[in-house]
Formats: sequence, C-alpha cells, structure tokens
Amino acid sequence: MRRHLEDEGHRVVQAFDGPSAVLAAQQEQPDLLLLDWMLPRLDGLEVARRVRRESIVPILMLTARSEEVDRVLGLEVGADDYLTKPFSVRELLARVRAMLRRVELFRDAAAGEETAPVLIAGPLRVDVGRHTASLDDRLIELTPKEFDLLTLLLRNPGRAFSRDFLIERVWGYDAGSFDRTVDTHVLRLRKKLGHVGQRIETVWGIGYRFAAEPKGLPSAVAPKASTVNRAPPV
Repeated sequence: MRRHLEDEGHRVVQAFDGPSAVLAAQQEQPDLLLLDWMLPRLDGLEVARRVRRESIVPILMLTARSEEVDRVLGLEVGADDYLTKPFSVRELLARVRAMLRRVELFRDAAAGEETAPVLIAGPLRVDVGRHTASLDDRLIELTPKEFDLLTLLLRNPGRAFSRDFLIERVWGYDAGSFDRTVDTHVLRLRKKLGHVGQRIETVWGIGYRFAAEPKGLPSAVAPKASTVNRAPPV
C-alpha cells in the first residue's frame, strides 16, 4: 500500500500499533488517515474515537470485518469511509483520490471564505467558507462527510436526493449497495442537530431531503365563511 501511494505522489507516514497511530495523527496532521481495525495495543475503533475528539481529518477504515454491523460501528465512531479486505489497489487509490479531493475543495472554500455562503435554517448556521456549523450559537463538531452531506441538503431545501446520488456527490464514487453509509451519517447528523435534525426527512423509496419548513408549525386557520341570506326572487 505504501509503495502504491508513494507512486501516486503521496508522502506516507506509517504507525504499527494503536498508540503510535494516535501520536502520529497528532504530530503529522495528515490530510487522510488510513486506519486498520485490527491494530495491536489499541484497536482501530479506539484510535478513530481518540483522533476524532480533536481532528476532522478524513478517516478511511480498512478491515477484514465485512459484517454490516461492523461497518456501521466503524462509521459511528467517526470513520468517513470503510473498505473491506480483500480490496484491489485500484479501488483503494480511487477512494483515496476521492477523499483528498474533498480536502482540496475545503481548502479552496476556506481561501475564498469571504464570498462563501452562510446557510441558515432556524437556529442552525453553517458557514461553508470556515467549515463550521453552530446550533443556537454553539459550535457542532461534524466530520468532513457529515459537513458535506449537511451542506448539500441545506443548499437544496425540499429536494429529495437518492442514496446513490448522495454517495456520488459527497463520497465521490459509486458505493454500490452500501446504502448504510448514507443512513448512518444521516442518523448521526439528526442526533447532533437536535430538534433541527427532524428536518432531515426520509423520503421512502428515494432517499433524504431537508424540509423547506420546520415541522410542527401551526396550521393556518381559515376565516369563517359569512352567511349571506339571498333575497327572495321577485
């Protein structure tokens, strides 16, 4: 893996156990973290948890554990993507390129933050340029994929997106049947957004949308019709 990544022009720093991985992530500030689940001394899940407490670096989980519950668990602790063994070098490099493209887009947005939009939905405020989200003036910690997914939905209120479309636009590749990637990120977003999270609606048979109006608004009351007594015909 290191040889193929270096052939692509990347600088690779390796760590061979969990504590070393956490330390390397802190010291090197990488653009992307490739993280194996089965690490000695500290497994990949715990490494992801510790890294995510202080960094939004994209995390690609690599593991032989292919059960759906394992993949969902990896995403829930903070991984942005999940690749099960055995995998091809071509697929690994494609996912690395896709995730690093998102990093570059974020940097470009940060460089032009003066003109980048600020998206507002009630008490939720998302500053695209600064890559920050706040609810009731309190910052929300979002992973890069959570932020990208939320931004896409907020930019298009009321529009329903299929899971395949979201995978392609947010993750940058065709994820096949791995729909739970989107489902898991939506569940995490709903939890982090509190009452505003209710506006991320499931559109059965299609995917998800961000409601144009918050739920629970009082219905408009129609005025009572006035009664007009007709005059008898002459």
